[in-house]
Amino acid sequence: MESKVIETPAAKSASSERYFLEGPHSRTSEFLFVLKVMREFIHGFRKLHFIGPCVTVFGSARFKEGHPYYELARRIGGEVSQLGFTVMTGGGPGIMEAANRGAKEAGGRSVGCNIRLPQEQDPNPYLDRWITLDHFFVRKVLLLKYSYAFIVMPGGFGTLDELFETLTLIQTGKIDHFPIILMGKSYWETMLNFVNELDDQGTISIEDLSLLKITDDPEEAMAHIQEHAINAFRLKKRKERKPMPLLGE
Repeated sequence: MESKVIETPAAKSASSERYFLEGPHSRTSEFLFVLKVMREFIHGFRKLHFIGPCVTVFGSARFKEGHPYYELARRIGGEVSQLGFTVMTGGGPGIMEAANRGAKEAGGRSVGCNIRLPQEQDPNPYLDRWITLDHFFVRKVLLLKYSYAFIVMPGGFGTLDELFETLTLIQTGKIDHFPIILMGKSYWETMLNFVNELDDQGTISIEDLSLLKITDDPEEAMAHIQEHAINAFRLKKRKERKPMPLLGE
């Protein structure tokens, strides 16, 4: 007797997305996929409507408590909260957990845009509010939509993807010149050498990186956010508004 294989929601989601990206399919299946994506966007917009203004912290899920980068992200989360921002992350472990934890410990607001993966990434326990998503592209929109600054901690392919997409959107004028801060000079040194090579080859302009700040000092990072986010966009203290549960808020 054959045993029945039960697919987890994450496995079903991954299978559905792989199918969609294989090429053209029936008009019906592609229309249904678009409806699913639209539903996910709407759910995200309603769930996160009253969370801002935010600072998004990007970084690896692999650094554990006690690692210097984890502890740095934890401090960053607290410092960002003291500036009056909600700390937003990808909602998972590692750097994301650390930043959310720092915000929570400082009495600030902490939110996450978690992603449903085959290995089942669970939301970290330091979130006041979170949403779990099936699609990375929806997640990236939400991580950008509500934030006035972006802090990039050491990370891997996912972190690099988030960093360069944010830079591309600024370069092409799709979003404003929000400050981007790279924490960890030694970690980012090789990448920055490559970026300088791009400038030498004429494929970018060095002005494109004018708001890219590289530092090891959280206080220097906060001063940069103060100048290029709070002052530049004339942000005022957030007015508390009551969500409407009937609208999914």
